[in-house]
Amino acid sequence: MVTNLQDLAPVQSRVSQCIPSKIATELETLETLQEETAAKNTRGHSRGIAKIGEMMKKWYSLIDKVYAKKNLYNSYKLVRANKGAPGIDRVSVEAYGTNLEEEIDKLHHELKTGTYEPQPVLRVEIPKPDGGKRPLGIPTVRDRVVQQALLNILQPIFEPEFHPSSYGYRPNRSCQQAVAKAERFMNKYGLEHVVDMDLSKCFDRLDHELILASVNRKVSDGSVLRLIKKFLKAGVMKDGAYEETDIGSPQGGVISPLLANIYLDYFDQKMKAKGIRIVRYADDILIFAKSNHKARKYLQTATSILEDELKLVVNKDKTHLTSVDKGVAFLGFVIRPKGVVSIHPKRIAAFKDKIRKMTPRNHGMNVEEMARKLNPVLRGWANYYRIANCRSTFAKIMAWIRRRLRMKQMREWKSCKQLHKALRRRGYKGEFRKISMTRWRNSANSLVNMALPNSWFNEIGLIDIGTYKTGTLSFYYER
Repeated sequence: MVTNLQDLAPVQSRVSQCIPSKIATELETLETLQEETAAKNTRGHSRGIAKIGEMMKKWYSLIDKVYAKKNLYNSYKLVRANKGAPGIDRVSVEAYGTNLEEEIDKLHHELKTGTYEPQPVLRVEIPKPDGGKRPLGIPTVRDRVVQQALLNILQPIFEPEFHPSSYGYRPNRSCQQAVAKAERFMNKYGLEHVVDMDLSKCFDRLDHELILASVNRKVSDGSVLRLIKKFLKAGVMKDGAYEETDIGSPQGGVISPLLANIYLDYFDQKMKAKGIRIVRYADDILIFAKSNHKARKYLQTATSILEDELKLVVNKDKTHLTSVDKGVAFLGFVIRPKGVVSIHPKRIAAFKDKIRKMTPRNHGMNVEEMARKLNPVLRGWANYYRIANCRSTFAKIMAWIRRRLRMKQMREWKSCKQLHKALRRRGYKGEFRKISMTRWRNSANSLVNMALPNSWFNEIGLIDIGTYKTGTLSFYYER
């Protein structure tokens, strides 16, 4: 997802090749908006308008930037890059692009005349790491393009004012940075007592009027506000039945993360004004204190803001007080004293379950094919968790994966004859014993390991996360 206008520059150059010349010069460029936004933010900072409760400079005319054809073309390019499933109309990203000029012309006209109407989102459920289900709302490709066009314009307006300890769905910010900030608060600044706060169905409980009021603090363009409201009220299709949406912003919508950040920034700034340290990644919130007593007090303060003022619900069962000595779980990691960070055991278990499904013993896919499919999964998982002190964990996981693949190769061989041939190729001249090719315990047999050494996995192209540099949390400390 591109979240500021500067990031669109390379995309614009590529997309311009497919934009008709008559359109290319029709409307002002997005860079103009960025320059104006930067100037307005600079002036705002000089007057201290970012403080809670003070009047901010507002934008009164933005809808023309949203429906600018260049912005819409660029937005489609970004939607296509992000891929994603079709919405309720079953039109894929690729199919939508087959007649792109006509589709963009339609969107431009409808947005300009105020006749654009989004379709309901398609409700699907995906499994959560804890075994539950997470509801997602999938807009149509057409609606995703418009939401992306909105995001391109609104993101640079709101981004400079967000709380510095907010990390979710923001440009140039990451989970790793959030974990690094939390670890610094606990181990460097002595804020060892922590409120681990859980919000119940945060996205589903966002109040529409408060969303619009939050946006209206900086954007007073009625057309933009009406467009946002249309998306919020578009409804949901679930199992073929339509459901109204009087509350919430669907997870899966392009614009939803920004709206959630705008909404929750009120909480962030109120906590900051009270001198309370927090780290927030979307709806995952940690609150830091010097003592258990202060942590309890901060919990009451936070709960009051979230429930009484923002109409959200704090999950009392999952919200708890903890400390760095006990280990603080955050974003799949466990933060401990002296800067020690480990991978949460549940995340390791979930990852191994995924690997099991990708490496079935009875599947027709050969070992080389499995290795190719495993590589991007291994690489992504390791790159996320390598900030932890997890060198031994990575090594153990790789040993286990290699054992599973050895078991797969044994089943492909079917008989000991193939094993013995592989041993001869490796120069083995000892005793050739018969072993079962289908028993799991034999995948750790010394002869099998000799026939299929670790170097063999390198030969078939399997990456080895055990060689990755780990413990890289310090790379993400704020300087």
